[in-house]
Amino acid sequence: MKKVLLFSLLLIGGLVASQFLPGMMSKAAWGHASHWVHLATITALAFIMIHVGFEFDIDKSKPGQYGVDWVVACTAATFPWILCSAYFIFVMAPREFWGDWTAWKESLLAGVFSAPTSAGVLFSMLAAAGLGATWLFKKARVLAIFDDLFVVLLMIPMKMMILGFKWQLAVIVLMMGFQLWLAYRFLHVLKVPTGWRWVVGYAVGIVVATEGLRYLTSLINAQVPIQIEVLLPAFVLGCVLARPGHTPSEHYEDFDDPDLDLDPSHGHDDSTEARAATFISAAFMVLVGLSMPMIGGVATKVADDGGDHLSELPTMGWGMIALHVIAVTVLSNLGKMVPAMCYRREAPVNERIALAVGMWPRGEVGAGVLVIALGYDITGPVVTVALLSLIVNLVLTGGFIVVIKRLIGTRH
Repeated sequence: MKKVLLFSLLLIGGLVASQFLPGMMSKAAWGHASHWVHLATITALAFIMIHVGFEFDIDKSKPGQYGVDWVVACTAATFPWILCSAYFIFVMAPREFWGDWTAWKESLLAGVFSAPTSAGVLFSMLAAAGLGATWLFKKARVLAIFDDLFVVLLMIPMKMMILGFKWQLAVIVLMMGFQLWLAYRFLHVLKVPTGWRWVVGYAVGIVVATEGLRYLTSLINAQVPIQIEVLLPAFVLGCVLARPGHTPSEHYEDFDDPDLDLDPSHGHDDSTEARAATFISAAFMVLVGLSMPMIGGVATKVADDGGDHLSELPTMGWGMIALHVIAVTVLSNLGKMVPAMCYRREAPVNERIALAVGMWPRGEVGAGVLVIALGYDITGPVVTVALLSLIVNLVLTGGFIVVIKRLIGTRH
């Protein structure tokens, strides 16, 4: 619970700083600082997504058993996304925005923040609550990873909506397909060091590769470079890396080799690894807050395309923003109730409801989506409401776990 509160406070602190620092620095200095904040943010996000990949494991001898889980996870991610996106348009935006495709595209991208469950926060909180051996934990583990993966894949059609269909996007789709094949074919088989220092190095390498590719292709077409977000490459790398403690795959027969476990290069001091991961996740939260634009906006038209933009919504007072945050938080969690209607043969209704509540926590991946949205110049009250809703969900995570324990307390 302390970690969740810490993350929330750091995110708020970064957001507050983002409102004052631009006025304390020259425009050139703030622009330079913002560039380095962006690079640090996506590096920390890559580190986090590598760890999400570490947690991903499937029994490849029985792939069909995951079909229902994949559908449930995708549905549980889609409903909050659609509900929040519709709220951004039909409630927060004036009527003249309702039929504007530009506003819809930006709203749909901003709404993705509500789709992914925070796998890291959920797993650690359930384990700390003594629920690690329950059906709920095992099922939530699969669903949370699947809906994070779904969000990563969802970013491709989002890009197509924002940029239009370009040959560069076709290349990106092919590259994504190849990465997913790598993740499945070589699941946890690559024997390389996986201590936190090494993972930081891998994250830096991913950022250098993706940013380098973007820069080189921008020389060919500055309008639509080949830009690959770090989410998928980092997740795939985490899937491919062999990490002691995971269930062995069919390709990794000596996974429990004691010599491998004693190799200090793998960084298996669990307390050190946990502290490092917590520090980097905490830094990521500050960086996400710092990446946020100034709160507010002015309702004006844009001359270049004549379309309405979410950044042009009228300025809102904090009271109205608070009401929107509450509404968006309720909608995003209501959309996550899909698992309560599934798995009727596996668990009673109280455990299925508890599983749905377990999908409510949001965190690093949702924050990462907001950072990506900012890269497409989506700003204004919508982004502010999305970020504050994410913070509210983080703060309430401890309460969610209490509800879960009470729901399944009759059997556990």
